[in-house]
Amino acid sequence: MKVLLTGRSGQVGWELERLLEEVVATDRATLDLAGEGIPGFLSRTKPDVIINAAAYTAVDRAESEREAAFRINATAPGILAEEAKRLGALLVHFSTDYVFDGEKKSPYLEDDRPSPLNVYGESKLEGEKRVRASGCRHLILRTSWVYAPRGRNFFLTMKNAKQPLRVVDDQRGVPTSSRFLAEYTISLLRKNVEGVLHLVPSGETTWYGFARAILGESAALTPIRSSEYPTPARRPANSVLDNRKAAALLGALPDWRDVLSAVR
Repeated sequence: MKVLLTGRSGQVGWELERLLEEVVATDRATLDLAGEGIPGFLSRTKPDVIINAAAYTAVDRAESEREAAFRINATAPGILAEEAKRLGALLVHFSTDYVFDGEKKSPYLEDDRPSPLNVYGESKLEGEKRVRASGCRHLILRTSWVYAPRGRNFFLTMKNAKQPLRVVDDQRGVPTSSRFLAEYTISLLRKNVEGVLHLVPSGETTWYGFARAILGESAALTPIRSSEYPTPARRPANSVLDNRKAAALLGALPDWRDVLSAVR
């Protein structure tokens, strides 16, 4: 199985490249998803599987860079999907919890109606739509609150921040390590799974709870409301993804705290 991987320098791409066997891994220098070279590159490489781990992930900056966010998160996945259809390849595409508005009180199921609150979520939802509309074989994996011991993410921000810290405590979600994502993505590939799937660990927390788990009980942390920490992009109050469908395929998925303990 020949795999083409985009976003090799990102958190998830970095892990995937090290776990995959026969892989052509690309970054912006070798395959610019904002450019016009995608069809030609895929024609030359002829992959059996395309894993799109590249994304525009600057949630707040996307509010003022709508075109750039849509180019990477919507237009590029659409082109990848069209090429996957032409080649008969499977496209694995990562999406986000931010396609939901957070009004639901319980965890979101795969079939729940998306209604994003911000440009980033809108661009990722449009990417999902274009992948499905292409008619290619696809696996869309929605995930949330991705972190790793490298790159830019909440985990490292908390680790490196000077205390005391004020952390939002009224937004709920599921922290997901890039290693968890990479390992279970490969497991799903081996099972030939297709469709839309929520891939996150079990359990849920808030950003404050996540920070407390990262830094320990003795850390100087104060819980605050979202209104006390305004950001350009609105975030959903509840973006917890229900992972029961994935668990039925993969077996019981570990609690997010156990996943975190393996990263530290």
